[in-house]
Amino acid sequence: MSERSSTPLPTCPMAETCKGMMEKPFSRIALVVPGLVFIVAGILIIFEPRILAWILAAAFILLGVMMLIMSSFIRKIGMRFQNMHRPAT
Repeated sequence: MSERSSTPLPTCPMAETCKGMMEKPFSRIALVVPGLVFIVAGILIIFEPRILAWILAAAFILLGVMMLIMSSFIRKIGMRFQNMHRPAT
């Protein structure tokens, strides 16, 4: 018989990461709160469908801002990379 492994599922590469997350009390709350928010939003959309338009608009605005931030971040990394590999004159 094989010895017991320290990870819950020895074949799962994410088992150690998940084990570490579950030992922290904030991780449980961070997983439960978004689920509850989605359930409440779904119920509100059933009773007031116009909320869906506001949620979609907010999501598009948030995604647009995130894309602008990411493009700026990537541009700065590209400039640093070019400066690092530019031959000295």
